[in-house]
Amino acid sequence: MQTTAHKMHLPKRFAPVLFAFIMSASLGGAMSAVITGINTGFGAGFVDRWLPAYALAFSLAFPSVTFLAPIVRRVVDRLTD
Repeated sequence: MQTTAHKMHLPKRFAPVLFAFIMSASLGGAMSAVITGINTGFGAGFVDRWLPAYALAFSLAFPSVTFLAPIVRRVVDRLTD
């Protein structure tokens, strides 16, 4: 008897929101971690200092990416063949 793993797939209409979520989560996390580490150190208590910075970064990045991604795509389309 063969079983198949079920993959969760979202409808394509959610692709722009999923893209914005993943991009803003990734970049917000990376940038807030680096900036927090540079400003306050990567030692003891780093995660406690970084998490609030990450929450703020993500809350700003998600709507920004959602709004800016279509504009950036149009600009790139105009600048490329």
